[in-house]
Amino acid sequence: MTSAQPSPTRRVELTLHKPWFALYGRVRPTLVIGGLGQPAQWGVGTWQLPADDTAVIGVFLFNRLWRFGRAELALEPHHAPALVYRAPALPFLPGRIRVQPQPAA
Repeated sequence: MTSAQPSPTRRVELTLHKPWFALYGRVRPTLVIGGLGQPAQWGVGTWQLPADDTAVIGVFLFNRLWRFGRAELALEPHHAPALVYRAPALPFLPGRIRVQPQPAA
């Protein structure tokens, strides 16, 4: 019987920002990692990803009629483990996701 070695993982922090003024309400973000969607909350959250593979991370908003605020990023293993998503103020614009630069030590 052969036991499979678990692949190494890393933790990624994602901050989801809702604009202070938005023309939509009660909308929550959905996070998509590797093609699998999962509901998320506004604010800071952490997710576990493979440490040695590129992970495609996407976020979109859904208001019962259509999806909007879509943004996507391919997170490479050498990228900093912190991302920031900014939702649009209008429900027909795209969102923005970027790697948050790490402060110099």
